[in-house]
Amino acid sequence: MKIAILGGGITGLTAGYYLAKKGHQVTIIEKGEVLGGLATGFKEKDWDWYLERAYHHLFASDSDILNFAKEIGYKKIYFNKPITSSLFLVGDKLSAFPLDTPIDLLMFPLLGLIDKLRAGIIILFLKLSPFLPVYKTMTSEEFLKKTMGIKVWNVLWQQLFRGKFGKYAGIISSSFIWARINKRTKALGYIEGGFQNFIDYIEDMLKRMRVSILKSCEIKDIKKKGSKFVINNIEYDKVISTLPSPVLSRLASGLFSKEYLFRFDKLKYLNAITLILETDKPILDKTYWLNICTEKIPFMVLAQHTNFADKKNYNGRHLAYVGWYVDGDSKLLKMNKDEILKLVLPHLRKISNSKFQISNSYLFKAPWAQPIFDKEFEKNKPDFVTPDKNFFIANLDMTYPYDRGTNYAVKLGKEVIELI
Repeated sequence: MKIAILGGGITGLTAGYYLAKKGHQVTIIEKGEVLGGLATGFKEKDWDWYLERAYHHLFASDSDILNFAKEIGYKKIYFNKPITSSLFLVGDKLSAFPLDTPIDLLMFPLLGLIDKLRAGIIILFLKLSPFLPVYKTMTSEEFLKKTMGIKVWNVLWQQLFRGKFGKYAGIISSSFIWARINKRTKALGYIEGGFQNFIDYIEDMLKRMRVSILKSCEIKDIKKKGSKFVINNIEYDKVISTLPSPVLSRLASGLFSKEYLFRFDKLKYLNAITLILETDKPILDKTYWLNICTEKIPFMVLAQHTNFADKKNYNGRHLAYVGWYVDGDSKLLKMNKDEILKLVLPHLRKISNSKFQISNSYLFKAPWAQPIFDKEFEKNKPDFVTPDKNFFIANLDMTYPYDRGTNYAVKLGKEVIELI
């Protein structure tokens, strides 16, 4: 069969591999100049490795992508245990504390012993429990306040949710916090050469399998001609869309009813913004990941990438991400790189122990990066099967209740082809 895959992210590439393996004639259509979606990387002339536009890592529990890499003969994935911490305002002083292990929690000075024990028990429960129906009926705030206590919510969780979800922090389903804790591991993985290296490897493999890959190719609309789908004047027997739900809703207006597509219009998303800084000294001495747990700092996370991937791969430069998720009306979306840098630099100086100098910087903005997992999300998210038996959807909204990531992109690509 002649099958079109809309979108050249990791879901589309995975689906393309398995469909080609089954003998189908596959075309992957990608609007961007390069494949990879949110995992796309870039590389300066004097760098040996790519760097993702938005921070990426794997967990040791990410079995889908690890097994896929093994199946296709890709061996350049490694794991280590970088330092991760959370930054709090203690009095008038910023202080960072590790919170990865039970010992870390017991040593944490901002909670009493009873609160720490209570929090630890619930974290262990979330880590070990299966997905329970109760997680769908409560918000994360309700669940955490009820189980861990209001003090723990105020100190540990409130600012993390505000930083990640903004005005939606109070309506996020407790399924999110279950998935976040259940899947998390201390060991984190990265790809030698960057995630783009993995993507390029898959692209080369697909070309050898005679998969047609159309880059810089915008889809104007999708039409039906008898039993066939017509995309950019070419007919296909079946279609798999990996596009964001709002994009598909627009393109497929002639295929599906308004009632069906209206579900997708109810979904809410945040945009991702990352400011990448190249400096002569590291902003963070040893820490890779720093959660920001105070509203006095105007960003969500600071990730010193070169405390995770060696700076030698980037010509000895230190690289760090400053990250946000923001609503569509955020002033940050209208600000340019210099304006955002001016906003964050005084705060980075307060956090850092070094007198670093910035030699280069990069700004990236991505729409539909973070779905809002409220109580209505599961009702409105897409499913693999659509009203047209030959049109399928496999996009990252369907990773629910898990947060988006490359592991689930692979999982979706494998699962959707089983329906064809």
